[in-house]
Amino acid sequence: MFPITRPRRLRQTPQLRRMVCETVLTVNDLIYPLFAVPGEGIAQEVKSMPGVYQLSVDKIVEEAKEVYDLGIPAIILFGIPENKDADATGAWHDCGIVQKTATAVKEAVPDLIVIADTCLCEYTDHGHCGYLQTGDLLGRVLNDPTLELLKKTAISQAKAGADIIAPSGMMDGFVRAIREALDEAGFQDTPILSYAAKYASAYYGPFRDAAESAPQFGDRRTYQMDPGNAREALKEVELDIAEGADMLMVKPALAYMDIIWRVKEITNLPVAAYNVSGEYSMIKAAALNGWIDEKKVTLETLTSLKRSGADLILTYHAKDAVRWLQQE
Repeated sequence: MFPITRPRRLRQTPQLRRMVCETVLTVNDLIYPLFAVPGEGIAQEVKSMPGVYQLSVDKIVEEAKEVYDLGIPAIILFGIPENKDADATGAWHDCGIVQKTATAVKEAVPDLIVIADTCLCEYTDHGHCGYLQTGDLLGRVLNDPTLELLKKTAISQAKAGADIIAPSGMMDGFVRAIREALDEAGFQDTPILSYAAKYASAYYGPFRDAAESAPQFGDRRTYQMDPGNAREALKEVELDIAEGADMLMVKPALAYMDIIWRVKEITNLPVAAYNVSGEYSMIKAAALNGWIDEKKVTLETLTSLKRSGADLILTYHAKDAVRWLQQE
């Protein structure tokens, strides 16, 4: 009891605070998302995400080299195809934009880990994550036929050089289907990072601008999770573990730190948190208006995600965060 116990004794100097710090954010915790588009020499800034760009393959290769030089261990690729159709052809075609980009990056920076987002919404003409029930305007996706598209997509991404497959469509059984497909195609050593608990969140708005993937009608609540549900997230996680997931993801991150914590408590698998576009853009907007200190708020946010249990953090702040950590 006070005055014998004085917690402030261990806060007196920067050196003391470093010695007793419980959670330390490092470059190894970060994954940088990139958006690939057809063409050459393209770097189109996303209006709702300052500092984030749609990039052609050559520009992504340049970006990948910079990311690697900063020490960031991995990128995750999202693709915006030239044409979209009901069969999501651009997602699984050998000449798809993610496939081309993965191959180019691995040739240029072989030691950089390339994660392929394995979803269909960027590639369908209706903006949903699979085959739609005929005439349905509510966004009800046919689960089992969609699994066949995801299997084809995962195999083509692995063939193109992707190191990790990251299915994000929240289809029932998608981890098992992809695991079996990869194994049969000879990619037994390719890990699966499952978007195990992905919520139907309003925080995705800027991403849908960047990936040009907003649904043309309805919403994604028939397959993504209700924001009010926590026990359901643990059920989804347990199913994905049983189906062969190697890593697990919670998305979004900032409003779902309780979910990250709960997931970490029930598994020894690596847990990733996606610091999504809306979370990024809110910090950027506030910083541009002079309302907050961008550096301090960003590092505090990312540290809090790690403190909540995240082993990996997918974030658009990654490059800036590394530079700021180096300064400190």
